[in-house]
Amino acid sequence: MNSAPPSAPHTERNKQPIADALADFLPESGLVLEIASGTGQHAAWFAARFPGITWQPTDIDPDALRIIPLWTADISNIRPALNMDVTDADWPVTEADAVVCCNMIHIAPWAAAEGLIAGAGRVLTSGGLLFLYGPFKRDGQHTAPSNDAFDRSLRQRNPAWGIRDLEEITQLAASAGLSLREARDMPANNLTLVFQKG
Repeated sequence: MNSAPPSAPHTERNKQPIADALADFLPESGLVLEIASGTGQHAAWFAARFPGITWQPTDIDPDALRIIPLWTADISNIRPALNMDVTDADWPVTEADAVVCCNMIHIAPWAAAEGLIAGAGRVLTSGGLLFLYGPFKRDGQHTAPSNDAFDRSLRQRNPAWGIRDLEEITQLAASAGLSLREARDMPANNLTLVFQKG
C-alpha cells in the first residue's frame, strides 16, 4: 500500500481561504504560474477549484520538485512542475495570466522578492494579476505580536529573511508596472496582496 505524500499542515489550513480570495479575481480560463509551489498541495487544491485554468507549479527545491507530482500527477489542468529560480531573469514561462506566490518572500532573501516581482512584470499579460500571500508589515509595523515573534525567529535562522513591509512591496511592484488592487486581511494575521499589470 502506497503511503500518503508529504504534507505541509499550514498549507492544509490556508488553502481554502486563499482559494476564496483567488475566486474573486482569477479569470475563468488562462494560465496561472505558481512560484514556490512547495509540496504541490496548493496547486492540487486550486486546480480542482478552478477547472478552466491551467496551473503551472514551480520550485527551486529538488525535494519539492520530487513531491509535487505525488499531489498533482492525476489532475488534468496541472502542468508538470518546473525547476525555477525567480532571481534568474530567464524564466521558463514567458507569458501568464496570473502569478501566485504563497509564503515565500519572508523565507528568502530580498533578492527573491525583487526577482519575483520583476519577473511577474515581464510575463504577465496586460491586466494580469500577481497574488502574494503571507505575513506583511504595514508602515513598518507588525500587525500582531505573533508576527513580531515569527519575524524575530526568521531573522535568527537567516538574517536575510524576514517579514516584508507592504509599502516596500507596493513600491517594488510599481517599478515593475504593477499596481496594488487590494490588500485583503486573511486568517492568522496574513494578507493577500493583489497587483495588476497595466
